[in-house]
Amino acid sequence: MHESFTILLNHGYLVVFVWVFADQAGLPLPSFPVLLAAGALAHAGSLNLFAVIALATLAAILPDSLWFELGRHRGGSVLKFICRTSLEPDSCVGRTQQTFSRRGTWTLVVSKFVPGLNIVAAPMAGISGVSRLRFLALNAAGSLAFAVLFVSLGYLFSRQLEQVLALAAETGHWFLIAVFALFIAYLAIKYARRARFIRLLRVARISPDELRDKLVAGTEVAIVDLRLPLDFAAAPQTLPGALRLAPEEVASRHQEIPRDRDIVLYCSCPDESTSTRAALLLKQYGIHRVRPLAGGYDTWLQKQFPLLPEAGSLKPEMILLTGNAILNPDAGKL
Repeated sequence: MHESFTILLNHGYLVVFVWVFADQAGLPLPSFPVLLAAGALAHAGSLNLFAVIALATLAAILPDSLWFELGRHRGGSVLKFICRTSLEPDSCVGRTQQTFSRRGTWTLVVSKFVPGLNIVAAPMAGISGVSRLRFLALNAAGSLAFAVLFVSLGYLFSRQLEQVLALAAETGHWFLIAVFALFIAYLAIKYARRARFIRLLRVARISPDELRDKLVAGTEVAIVDLRLPLDFAAAPQTLPGALRLAPEEVASRHQEIPRDRDIVLYCSCPDESTSTRAALLLKQYGIHRVRPLAGGYDTWLQKQFPLLPEAGSLKPEMILLTGNAILNPDAGKL
């Protein structure tokens, strides 16, 4: 066995457990290389194949269970924390919610194989009200499949891994330097994309109090609800007169949004990221008087401002009338 396996050889089970645990907890430490190496060691008889798979599975289940419980008890604040620390804050929640909408709780099985999806899937399941038993069953199935796949690949292709390591040994430290440089470059690109998106988030916002004052004063304003299906299913009410649009429908249905008044977009996402992206897109279509609602739906709800049943069927010219009648009953009847 090649000397590069020394650490795994001496502390194999501990390394597998700690590395997989760290990966599933959210650290940028991909665990599949370690699982491949552990599989190769199992082929050589240095580690027990089934013990490696069992430890890797357990190491994946434990942090996911913690995220699940945090999602159940802390709700959206957990997602906001994840996205603020994520290298891909613009898509980590939205992509997971869309996958949940299409695949339901089976997302927990496939999430281990999709970068960026795994860390959000567990708390999302907790927020969505998935039972603990169903979560544990599906998450265990996904964790086991992940461990079996990569450990088995390492087991089956152990000879090829040895050849790669032998080639690396011939190049000396230059191989390790190159690998390290590629990893640093990957992190740098991700960080640059994150920084760019955070700059885009600095679009002028409107506060819930300011929006309410506008509605009470009778100011013409159009409100667009951009919440994803899971968010709306959990809270099937909208701001007064809001027109519901799925985020992916903004480009195809922007004609329904009036151009002659202020437009307010809201969502239930960290840092109003969905609303901000939609605002930037609408500006490309000539809609410039558009601002995200600061704090989105959650802040409006916390302030106990009025909400209505879904008003997606209302025409834009009805938005002002409906909102004013609810917020200012003395203004007259519909």
